[in-house]
Amino acid sequence: MAERQSGSVQASNGKAASAGTAYNIDLNSFSMRLKNFYSHWNEHKSDLWGYVDVIAIATPPPSEDLRYLKSSALSTWLLGYEFPETIMVFMKKQLHFLCSQKKASLLEVLKTSAKEAVGVDVVIHVKVKTDDGSTQMDAIFRAIQAQSTPTIGHLAKEAPEGKLLDTWSEKLKNSGIELRDITYWSSDLFSIKDSVELTNVKKAAFLTASVMKNVVVPNLENVIDEEKKVTHSSLMDDTEKAIVDPTKAKVRLRAENVDICYPPIFQSGGKFDLRPSASSNDDYLHYDPPSVIICAIGSRYNSYCSNLARTFLIDANAQQSKAYGVLLKAHEAAASALRPGNKISDVYQAALSVVEKDAPDLVTKLTKSAGTGIGLEFRESGLTINAKNDRILKQGMVFNVSLGFQNLQSPEDKPKNQEFSLLLADTIVIGEKPEVVTSLSSKAVKDIAYSFNEEGDDNEEDGRPKVKADTHGLETLSKTTLRSDNQEISKEELRRQHQAELARQKNEETARRLAGGGSGSGDNRAASRTSTDLIAYKNVNEVPPPRDCMIQIDQKNEAILLPIYGSMVPFHVATVRTVTSQQDTNRTCYIRIIFNVPGTAFNPHDANTLKFQGSIYLKEVSFRSKDPRHISEVVQGIKTLRRQVVARESERAERATLVTQEKLQLAGNKFKPIKLFDLWIRPVFGGRGRKMPGSLEAHVNGFRYSTSRPDERVDVMYGNIKHAFFQPVENEMITLVHFHLHNHIMVGTKKTKDVQFYVEVMDVVQTLGGGKRSAYDPDEIEEEQRERDRKNKVNMDFQSFVNRVNDLWGQPQFSGLDLEFDQPLRELGFHGVPYKSSAFIVPTSSCLVELIENPFLVITLAEIEIVNLERVGLGQKNFDLTIVFKDFKRDVLRIDSIPSTSLDGIKEWLNTTDIKYYESRLNLNWRQILKTITDDPQSFIDDGGWEFLNMEASDSDSEQSEESDQGYEPSDVQSESESLSGSDSESLVESEDDEDDDEEDDEEEEEGKTWEELEREASNADREKGGESDSEEERNRRKTKTAFGKGRAPPPVRRASASSSAKRPLPSSRPFSGSSSIKRPKNR
Repeated sequence: MAERQSGSVQASNGKAASAGTAYNIDLNSFSMRLKNFYSHWNEHKSDLWGYVDVIAIATPPPSEDLRYLKSSALSTWLLGYEFPETIMVFMKKQLHFLCSQKKASLLEVLKTSAKEAVGVDVVIHVKVKTDDGSTQMDAIFRAIQAQSTPTIGHLAKEAPEGKLLDTWSEKLKNSGIELRDITYWSSDLFSIKDSVELTNVKKAAFLTASVMKNVVVPNLENVIDEEKKVTHSSLMDDTEKAIVDPTKAKVRLRAENVDICYPPIFQSGGKFDLRPSASSNDDYLHYDPPSVIICAIGSRYNSYCSNLARTFLIDANAQQSKAYGVLLKAHEAAASALRPGNKISDVYQAALSVVEKDAPDLVTKLTKSAGTGIGLEFRESGLTINAKNDRILKQGMVFNVSLGFQNLQSPEDKPKNQEFSLLLADTIVIGEKPEVVTSLSSKAVKDIAYSFNEEGDDNEEDGRPKVKADTHGLETLSKTTLRSDNQEISKEELRRQHQAELARQKNEETARRLAGGGSGSGDNRAASRTSTDLIAYKNVNEVPPPRDCMIQIDQKNEAILLPIYGSMVPFHVATVRTVTSQQDTNRTCYIRIIFNVPGTAFNPHDANTLKFQGSIYLKEVSFRSKDPRHISEVVQGIKTLRRQVVARESERAERATLVTQEKLQLAGNKFKPIKLFDLWIRPVFGGRGRKMPGSLEAHVNGFRYSTSRPDERVDVMYGNIKHAFFQPVENEMITLVHFHLHNHIMVGTKKTKDVQFYVEVMDVVQTLGGGKRSAYDPDEIEEEQRERDRKNKVNMDFQSFVNRVNDLWGQPQFSGLDLEFDQPLRELGFHGVPYKSSAFIVPTSSCLVELIENPFLVITLAEIEIVNLERVGLGQKNFDLTIVFKDFKRDVLRIDSIPSTSLDGIKEWLNTTDIKYYESRLNLNWRQILKTITDDPQSFIDDGGWEFLNMEASDSDSEQSEESDQGYEPSDVQSESESLSGSDSESLVESEDDEDDDEEDDEEEEEGKTWEELEREASNADREKGGESDSEEERNRRKTKTAFGKGRAPPPVRRASASSSAKRPLPSSRPFSGSSSIKRPKNR
């Protein structure tokens, strides 16, 4: 390869540049590597260097051919450049160079560094163009012969090229000095890379993976989608152009520093060769299902290599899918075994063990090696990953892990589909743990497998894709429908088979996670806030003097003073749970205050109760008054003060749990921030005053949103972003960018994991009134045109911002964050109720989101354990979708009221994204289910894991029995016994409305007794005294007469279901027995 400009940055210290040239040699790197070279020579003189006293290396002239020569590799490694037609002779006290005048001017700067590093003198011999260099060679041989019985080591396997090397080779043979081959020294000297070399390898790997993701995959998808006829060689040419011009792959690297490792390889149609020397032929790309396409590419940065290979499955059959799953598992096992201290043979054995266990019949088809070391040479000799290599792995080594199955047979009729091969390759750096530096290109099944819908029989020509993969690997559904019932059955059967395989994999994964303690036990309710020391007054003197014997509120000290037995007793407002008031028919008002009592439900023991053990706590207190206005003011004042204190304490607690973020680095002069103006933010800033728009700026390590007000500013670090979304305006009124974060941040006084910036494209409110406007009204047409122009402008501004930020995130320093703006796929969306209101929920390549209604919905698909479709199969218009997360401590998410017309589309989407789903006729009590699983995970695993949800399996044995029909009855035909006992029995089936009502009652009353409970207690007391002996039916009849009066008949009685929650009228007798009533719980 010809000389190339170094990609290193020039610096005054340690760098030297020759006059009149752009090339420079890194003297610090040269000194360090020259020292390593001589140390390695002295240490391994016997086993690797053959006891030689002199090392002669001759580099050939430049060539357009791709070749890997150890002479060129040593020149690049030592000097930073490939010096063609240069002879280097290493001796114990001298280092000789024979080269042209131009190269000699570059090498002059090495003399001081070489002397300081290893104590050798650099001697440069300049050859003029018309000379063959014989005179200078004779001078070198005289210096060699000055040593006693010298032995020269040279690269015997490299044939001499050009006049200079021919002359040198002839003189070596005729010198009479013993010559020895030293071919194998490089495998050890080059094996461990320093930080500069690792950076070069990672940049090369990033370019390779980016070309695969941004160029190769979209090209293949376009060819298959549009059914084009494209040859393997033309795909190779397009890919090679993208490598040598990194901007085509959205990578910012200098084109002069990059090159290909080998011509890209594309193979399909039954002709496969997994050897690195394979090439792309002129056959057309074959993608008729079921087919396999293999693509392998490699790129170099500053002469350091990287490699990547992927296999793409087109409507794969069961055999192909199974083989790929085994290969993927074996490849990951080999990569995991690349750890310091292991033998290289252990890596191959790890892959072989997986194949022997999961598919013994494929052992003979496995490649005999699992890759090689990689660096300046594409294949570093001595570092081949096979069963016989006992070299020890060390930190800093780099390997190309390449594993495949060769010549597998498939039971297909088409000749091109009868034989296939599979190949996977990644570049991996050995550190404390293996680092897959080409991981940007996914090899997961969901990202490489494509499904087709074959419309009609085999003789039909029109077989358009039913499922196409977008550039992110997510498969999207087409709008076309199947034309025959047979095809519908076939599609459903394929989906059922895939779901059965997913069920097996999911149960194995869940069993491993539970066995490893991956999910804790206990329910998923949020822990109650621990109260701090609450002090209203430090001493008695601070208590304000009583004005009257009536309830007072001290706003300053956040206390209420209650008159109890003639004394004013202070209570901190935080000890109050609820306060209510009521007025009876005699215009007598009652106020009831319920306090927090430790040890009861929703009030666990905290630090204060442990400090004051044995104390007696006041549970509730009631007062009676004839002044309704005063009672109303007191209730309102206590509620307002309590709300303020709770809000303040909540904000303080939220800020205490925030994760400390890194500091934003503002863009300097070299890098101007990427800006987007006139944006609104959600959640909004708190405080009063008119809301103001702001600007969003992308800086070095994060975003900053700010308005003209100095206190309205939000920083979002790139490292804290989990998902980024861009949603252009379509049927909504806004265009937005949305960030879902790893850790909470504060926006004003709100703690949030979701931050959104948006622009209102169209007016949400339109003026109504006046007569009907004609569709041809010029003003109406002009207004619509203005709206279209504004929509297009806003979308273009956002799209430009998103593209520039994506380019920024594409730089190597952000490769570990794996950030890219995702765009929702509206064609896969469906309506549902995730929280309280209906919304349009849409999938993206990695999430399920709803970004318009607040609160936002962002669910990461990778965190989903299973999905259960509830209330399905009963002819209902709607069904529910319940998402169970891998973290069993996390509450399930239920999306209610999804139209049944969306069921098939949701099933297909879940299936294509490899998410296991089940169906049930009822809503399940998931809190109880997850508690049962985490309490006894072994029983859950032994009973078949999630298969207890498989409605098809459970119904197959009892399809004709009556028991299968007892799972559901409409609420209006339930028997009375079921209605009365449904709320008391603990079951896995529950009504969601009941659960919500119970939670709201718990939060509002929080264990405080209602008026009904007080009346019931009084009735029980009377009954115990013998005052009431009537039956329940008679009491109900008496209550009905009281409620509706004696003069009119009651309405007909309707039998209520178990979920009804009708309230009885308030009792009219004996809520209190005195002016104040204090209830004391038992001594705790």
